[in-house]
Amino acid sequence: MKIRLHQVKLSLGYQEQDIPKIVAQELRCELSLIKELKVIRRSVDARSRRSAPHFIVSVELDFPAHLLTKNLQKITEIVEEPKIVIQPRLASHLVAKRPRPVVVGAGPAGLMAALALAEAGLRPLLIERGAAAPERTEQVARFWKGDAFNEESNTLYGEGGAGLFSDGKLTSRSKDRPRVKRFLEALVRCGASPSILIDAEPHVGSDVLAEIVPRMRQLIIDYGGEVRFNCRLNQVFIEEGRLQAVQVNDERIETDACVLATGHSARDVFRMLAFAGVPLEAKSFAIGVRVELPQARVDQAQWHEWAGHPRLGAASFRLTRKEEQDSRSCYSFCMCPGGMVIACASSAGQITTNGMSLSKRDESYANAAFLVPIRPTDIPVTGSADPAILDNYKFQEAIEEKAFRLGGGNYAVPASRLQDFLEGRISKDLPPGRSNQRSVPVDLREILPDFVCATLTSAIPKMLQKMRGVVLNEVILYGAETRSSSPIRVVRGKDGHSTGVRGLFPTGEGAGYAGGIVSSSIDGLRASEAIIRTYLP
Repeated sequence: MKIRLHQVKLSLGYQEQDIPKIVAQELRCELSLIKELKVIRRSVDARSRRSAPHFIVSVELDFPAHLLTKNLQKITEIVEEPKIVIQPRLASHLVAKRPRPVVVGAGPAGLMAALALAEAGLRPLLIERGAAAPERTEQVARFWKGDAFNEESNTLYGEGGAGLFSDGKLTSRSKDRPRVKRFLEALVRCGASPSILIDAEPHVGSDVLAEIVPRMRQLIIDYGGEVRFNCRLNQVFIEEGRLQAVQVNDERIETDACVLATGHSARDVFRMLAFAGVPLEAKSFAIGVRVELPQARVDQAQWHEWAGHPRLGAASFRLTRKEEQDSRSCYSFCMCPGGMVIACASSAGQITTNGMSLSKRDESYANAAFLVPIRPTDIPVTGSADPAILDNYKFQEAIEEKAFRLGGGNYAVPASRLQDFLEGRISKDLPPGRSNQRSVPVDLREILPDFVCATLTSAIPKMLQKMRGVVLNEVILYGAETRSSSPIRVVRGKDGHSTGVRGLFPTGEGAGYAGGIVSSSIDGLRASEAIIRTYLP
């Protein structure tokens, strides 16, 4: 019978050949009975300060049913393997009757939607307003050095989406194992390490993502799809509640199925949809700062005297603080071990921040966003002639404009030593070894809303104190972090269609239905499946 054995403990120095013997000990059987053993999950347990961190793995294997010891609570019988959701290739006569589907946005959601549609034989057209990953990477590198800002191709627009310049974290709380597996296997197929299939906190790094994404694009093309760059969605054409066509640059493209995967920063798309009458709704989001501290402090706090062990690598953290009388809740987000803080922008005269790590995670500093929830009721009414829903992203824009202006008007990142922020003064200088050298001392309280500052002032020291050995004088804040999620949701029904437009499929982070690379990719797969169902008899 096929079984899954959980909570198998391995030392830091374990070798692959050790695992069968350890599993046999767990099952109290002869080594010869261990057949078709496969590790399916691996995590690090460093909870005890008195003993060395160790690995915890789950394995699958074939094992004689009559020899199972019933009192072993760590065993699960595998009745049926989860099936990966792959739609069959559609018959040509079903495809020929309709125009090809259009996918807008080449981030994780759009790439996976286009790949699945191409595999099904639907020859999708994938459009992306920014440049292809290699060209985009060069553009962004020049921007970080002080060159001109490109409004159409930047850290937030372009092939790979905003996640191309990130840590490439592939963690997800989704229980949709088949689609998660399909996405991760697609990454491995395109060059990612097979370890992402078993690690509890997998990541690939921005340098590896930049190689993977073009290979995924080529897969889409190989299956019959088309990919166009420097192509912006300018309009959707709707008749009697149904999508008829889209305008890309100056070209009208007939389609009755469009995956809208434009990401959380395409504010012009929100504006176009609002004026087109597509149903939108306000949603909660979060803003705050990017916190940077020495990676060695994080390693020591998490790994203790085993910090620096080659099997452990750079440590990460996840911190939260509940709402208190004088402050809202606060939480860390998008933690980048051994990484750097980067400048981001999608509109001229505005700037935000994000974190990024390469695959080795071997830089001297760690960083993470520390965010405060923003509720729809927090958004001030502008009273402009625009639809009121657009006030949500205008709230973000106002913060980003202040950051740009106070930072000197040249896309330098506003920053402050933590102690200076807590005491309400501008830093005289910034640590010379900080990850972002194009940063300048600024009073972050002039950028962020008062209630956000009050929460950060109360919460950050208490949160960092949970990690023993962290020195507050070494902590730097960069601001502001405004793009963790979309402030607007494009409303859709259970069938995936926009509730106001049949054939329009709002998808991913920008549509308000995902929060990260994995969840966006899963949502892209679901959108493709919803479209494929419309082709079936």
